Amino acid sequence: MDDENKLSNGILVADFGSQVTLLIARRLREKGIYCEVVPYNRLRDKLEAAPKGVILSGGPASIAGGNDAMPRAPERLFRENIPVLGICYGEQLLCAQLGGEVAPSHGREFGNANITVRQDSPLFDGIFAAGDSAPVWMSHGDHISQLPEGFTAIATTQDAPFAAIADESRKLYGLQFHPEVVHTPNGADILFNFATKIANASPDWTMGSFLNEATAKLREDIGGGHVIAALSGGVDSSVASVLIHKAIGDRLHCVFVDTGLLRQGEAEQITSLFQQHYDIPLIAINAQKRFLDALHNVTDPEEKRKKIGNLFIEIFEEEADKIGNIEFLAQGTLYPDVIESISPHGGPSVKIKSHHNVGGLPERMNLKLIEPLRSLFKDEVRSLGAELGLPEAFLKRHPFPGPGLAVRIPGEVTIEKLEILRQADDIFIRALHEHGLYDDIWQAFAALLPVRAVGVMGDARSYQYACALRAVASSDGMTAAVSDLPGEFLNEVATRIVNQVDGINRVLYDFTSKPPGTIEWE
Repeated sequence: MDDENKLSNGILVADFGSQVTLLIARRLREKGIYCEVVPYNRLRDKLEAAPKGVILSGGPASIAGGNDAMPRAPERLFRENIPVLGICYGEQLLCAQLGGEVAPSHGREFGNANITVRQDSPLFDGIFAAGDSAPVWMSHGDHISQLPEGFTAIATTQDAPFAAIADESRKLYGLQFHPEVVHTPNGADILFNFATKIANASPDWTMGSFLNEATAKLREDIGGGHVIAALSGGVDSSVASVLIHKAIGDRLHCVFVDTGLLRQGEAEQITSLFQQHYDIPLIAINAQKRFLDALHNVTDPEEKRKKIGNLFIEIFEEEADKIGNIEFLAQGTLYPDVIESISPHGGPSVKIKSHHNVGGLPERMNLKLIEPLRSLFKDEVRSLGAELGLPEAFLKRHPFPGPGLAVRIPGEVTIEKLEILRQADDIFIRALHEHGLYDDIWQAFAALLPVRAVGVMGDARSYQYACALRAVASSDGMTAAVSDLPGEFLNEVATRIVNQVDGINRVLYDFTSKPPGTIEWE
């Protein structure tokens, strides 16, 4: 089924630049609703697919005071009787384009708030009734000062008299708060109500249907060509490789590159696991010296990622020439990788950092990219892997960045630092397994800090590196909270690292959530 046919029973999300726009799609897909995200300036064309409903996302722009230069929705949207839900900027835009007014707020409302429901609405059906109070998450600087004709306020907060609005007769709705983030506990249910009870979309999209659609699309896109796949051994590249193999069989050639930036024993584990479980040719390349030479004296995180990305492409193109008849390069790029590097559809989202397989790629490549997981989140990839029959040894592995330990060593990467970090990281991960904590954590690792600390070891002065342990809880990698590891456990791990790793005399625990931090250190 092509995207246009799927959209005729799905929801279209117009991206106005919010960093959490993709979570709207995620929340709906979790509940079986097909959902597609497009930049706001492609919304007009996409309406040809006749989506069941349209959601206007939040964004960094301001439409206060009738700013005509700011991003807008096509007027056609409001003429075709399509149900619309505006979120944050999307709500303000909805009001401004339909005759209401938006003004700057005296104080920005950011963080947790409580709404009071003023009247019953299909948007809140089965969730809230008139008079109920509920927590939500706000992030806005402007506010609606006057509603358009036909709209009423269906929920308010102390600082937002139009926290939720509706024109029930035209099926137009607006929310000043963000239902897509986990900080709004009932937010996913509100989105589901819009999709099913207002827009009449059917919750029949499954990972099984995605598998069938993705397989068919790969066959169509690749045709009779051959593909070289970048296999790291992680969940993403493994699932991508097995999916492509299902689609085109032995025209897939997997390449594993040992960059010298991998964890303890990882190269051996990956080649062994993959060769044991799959009848897919695997080419293993030792490129440790090339990567370390490329990173010599490099300290800037963006430069690291770009050098690593460029070198990966060089190696894959070299291998493609050796194999012959290779047209495509496959990667396990995910939605969170894309949104942090570039807007996934050419939209206005702000770049956070380059990923070696997205923003770090060279502008000109000899191979065409195939990225079958580009629209999925990590847990969706694991679900797809289960559909494909991948063993749990692959599916339960924590995410590991393509640039490897290079982004866990702020500053210059050296052989000495890599060896020290491998030992510390291995102690931490093994301890998590021993204590039955590994599967409860989204991602855990050690980072080697670019500072040395004075210590006392064996009654003698030491002057060695400090390392930071990091463990986070997340569902999609877009946001993350610190894992609440027991103090006794952390003390045990710190003691093991200091005693067993020559080069570290101090261990810290990173308590930073995402945002404001990112999960990785660089």
